[in-house]
Amino acid sequence: MRGWLAIVAGIALGGGAAWWLARESPQETERKQQRARQAAAAQARDARPSLYRWRDDAGVLQITDRPPKGREYERIEREAPAGIEVRGE
Repeated sequence: MRGWLAIVAGIALGGGAAWWLARESPQETERKQQRARQAAAAQARDARPSLYRWRDDAGVLQITDRPPKGREYERIEREAPAGIEVRGE
């Protein structure tokens, strides 16, 4: 009977130690939450409609709805930020 008690106690202590070592620290939890917020912000930014401004081989300015491959480009928001009035006169 004593042998079984020692086995059960060993399993319980081993399980407790494994749980203690596997838990996350508050700092690690905060880092994960910060990364999740940054990823959500980047995904929201990428979901907004954009235009892309770039120059072709002849140096002509191009503005397209898709970014060019293998070239530098600038991303332009299609919608003006709040508080800015855009007139097409």
